[in-house]
Amino acid sequence: MYDLTKGSPIKQIILFTIPLLIGNLFQQLYNVADTLIVGRTISVHALAAVGATDSLFALIIGFAQGMTAGLTIVTAQRFGARDEQGVKQSFAINIIISVVVSLFLTVLGVAFARPLLNLMETPADIIDDAQKFIVACFWGILATILYNLFNNTLRALGNSRTPLFFLALACVVNILLDFIFIINFHMGVEGAGLASVVAQGFSGILCLIYIKRYVPILVLSKKHFSFPITKLKQHLQLGLPMGFQTSVISIGAVIVQIMLNTLGSDAVAAYTAAGRIDFLATQLTLSFGMTMATFSAQNFGAGHYDRIRSGVKQTVVFSGLISVIMGALIIIFGIPLCHLFVGEQQPVVTQLAQTYFYYNSSMYFLLALLFVIRYTLQGLGFSLAPTLAGFMELVMRLFAGMILIRQFGFAGASMANPLAWLGALIILIFPYIKVMKRLNKTYTDENHSMRMAYRTNAR
Repeated sequence: MYDLTKGSPIKQIILFTIPLLIGNLFQQLYNVADTLIVGRTISVHALAAVGATDSLFALIIGFAQGMTAGLTIVTAQRFGARDEQGVKQSFAINIIISVVVSLFLTVLGVAFARPLLNLMETPADIIDDAQKFIVACFWGILATILYNLFNNTLRALGNSRTPLFFLALACVVNILLDFIFIINFHMGVEGAGLASVVAQGFSGILCLIYIKRYVPILVLSKKHFSFPITKLKQHLQLGLPMGFQTSVISIGAVIVQIMLNTLGSDAVAAYTAAGRIDFLATQLTLSFGMTMATFSAQNFGAGHYDRIRSGVKQTVVFSGLISVIMGALIIIFGIPLCHLFVGEQQPVVTQLAQTYFYYNSSMYFLLALLFVIRYTLQGLGFSLAPTLAGFMELVMRLFAGMILIRQFGFAGASMANPLAWLGALIILIFPYIKVMKRLNKTYTDENHSMRMAYRTNAR
């Protein structure tokens, strides 16, 4: 386990982020592998079908993944406070909540997949494939959520390296199964969805085996599943807002997707290919943000408030600089990257994708700042401001979907993300300043008390 309460803040943050980044890149390779293989081995229409489900999938799965990330904040705080029994009890509570929510979302997702795709005005030439893909993914929600819970729990304890191994393994299995299911078994887009589910389920089982053998602090007994209702409430107060925050953001993406669908299959394919590249490009800033959730939670539990402020400042500068460089690279090499997904015979798709990069990649520095501030507040246990920021993202994406797409077409859709990032930052910046001042005051008061006690004892 990795203790983030000691040593140079930025050094510890970078060391923790590196394996987390590699792991996140592997996780994104799930989507990239599906998209690339589907686009090159089936058709551009199949690629559009997979892309048409992105926002719907994020709406359902994003809730559960955001929720598990919130739940493990309590685990990280207990670990920082050196409360071993508190860590075990937190893990047990998280398992129960995750299983219940996963089963509910499975029933909901499978039952309403087609009606939701119809509501989103999915083009008639891709809706059947879109339904096959998303339903295959929904049947594996339990495996996906437990897999993410186990990985988030290990990260909460400071272990960002072991989840990397399981993510890499899942990615390799996913790619192999993509070829087997799509090419050998001729399962089409349904095979791509099934491949991702099986790969995550397999890696989740291996992750659980690792925890039982090598992480004694997470080995549970029957007593850990017996807890007061106040403990359950504490976890839900962090988990549910983060889940709803992710879903609210995804609702905005659904609106954008609905309006994007009216522009035709080429626009959907371009948005899908560009979005996959965009996700990969932003994984470094996302990884720094996720690190700050663990960093701030552990140090908050340990009472190292000044260390939190120092770590945030250093990470904002470092992550912001990298995001500017990454944005420039994506704008320069965007079209060759798109050719990986759709080939060189789709000039309309690649030109639309380049428009997406102009608007999104040039604003990566906003996203870097947003990730650091949002995850820091969440790690400190403040869920209200990040949730309100999620609603602001919804408002901005609604504006882009209902107004800008009608006025500017694909360019309007490309403006949705930067506007959402800016809106969320406006909501978060003032609560963040207030929280940092409060931590500074607490740190100053505690130091003053310690100095007074030392002088008294010296006399």
